[in-house]
Amino acid sequence: MRLSTKSRFAVAAMIDLALREQAGPVPLGSIGERLQISLSYLEQMFSKLRQQGLVESTRGPGGGYTLARATQSISVADIIIAVEGARALQMETATGAGEAGCALTQELWTSLNTKMMEHLQSITLHQLGEEQRAKGGVQVEVRPASKRGIFAQRKVAPAKSTVPNSVFALAGVLGSRR
Repeated sequence: MRLSTKSRFAVAAMIDLALREQAGPVPLGSIGERLQISLSYLEQMFSKLRQQGLVESTRGPGGGYTLARATQSISVADIIIAVEGARALQMETATGAGEAGCALTQELWTSLNTKMMEHLQSITLHQLGEEQRAKGGVQVEVRPASKRGIFAQRKVAPAKSTVPNSVFALAGVLGSRR
């Protein structure tokens, strides 16, 4: 099993998204600012997360990303597999030098890999979000949820016009000038 920084960032970004899911689509720029991750790196990760059906994107003003499934149904293993690929959680086999030594401990590493996989599958995004809320260290901005990607239309006050609104009114204005 190989876990990289990409996996850690993806899990952190998904927790951030889960904490803010009630407010509507979350822009990647705001996630990047909070977690100090570059926007281009987040775009690559979220592209993979979207392809695996973990997040949905909304384009346009007020757009961003939302979770595609309930937080209870997204495990840490799902996130890692989405960004690293299915082979990330599989044990690597030794080739070449040292094969005899690896054969002696193969059962140990296979068992460890299985236990780690089971553990990662047992941890849900909901659990991680609740832990962060319980710690109280996360500030979640409260903003009203807008319709997915569409801002409410502003009420425009009618323009006041001093221009006559008919031919007769125009004739009256021109006639009074003479």
